[in-house]
Amino acid sequence: MLRAQKLGEADRIVTLLTREHGRVRCVARGVRKTTSRIGSRLEPFGHVDVQLYEGRNLDTVTQVESIESHGARLSADYARYTAGTAMLETAERLTPEEREPSLPQFALLVAGLRSLVAQEHDAGLTLDAYLLRSLAIAGWSPSFADCAKCGEPGPHRAFSIVAGGVVCPTCRPPGSAAPTESTVELLGALLSGDWVVADASEPRDRRDASGLVAAFLQWHLERGLRSLPLVDRSGQ
Repeated sequence: MLRAQKLGEADRIVTLLTREHGRVRCVARGVRKTTSRIGSRLEPFGHVDVQLYEGRNLDTVTQVESIESHGARLSADYARYTAGTAMLETAERLTPEEREPSLPQFALLVAGLRSLVAQEHDAGLTLDAYLLRSLAIAGWSPSFADCAKCGEPGPHRAFSIVAGGVVCPTCRPPGSAAPTESTVELLGALLSGDWVVADASEPRDRRDASGLVAAFLQWHLERGLRSLPLVDRSGQ
């Protein structure tokens, strides 16, 4: 579940990312009452099996079974909680059309939240890997090897958000960033899932990579995530 909004005195509008039907908004009636049997299952970070009754405007939740509930464990760790919140917002923003199937985005989010809960990697690294891969699924995969404009084989030292990744000296536009070789290597590792390289990266490279990922995400979303500035990266 991605998000919940209050509706009236006892209901909620919940936003779900589903396996087969993409992003779906629906009404959960009475879930804010203390007597509700399903209210505790309809919380952000929850992986649930939901049955819906089709309505004219919004469907209505009729039954909920919990598969995995990550909220309590993530809430106990601020860094992982804020990273998870940014992942939920990203998933919602990158599925702009309701009921448009997006199985890759669904699978990526489920895997990303499980990794956060299991503390497999640094929370900031997990988030940045998720952001890069979710952008790639949406059709905006950055290039961290060959020139994003002409295809000239790398490595290249300039990074252009507008061009879509690293660029060669000939294609380098004004204002391009100049990350270190190790930062570019880290970005490529996060996108490809090379956790041996990512886990061994230096704090400075992680900070620089996070800044580039955030800028790249904001460029394609046309505005930043509200949750991203709240992410705790003190461990990087």
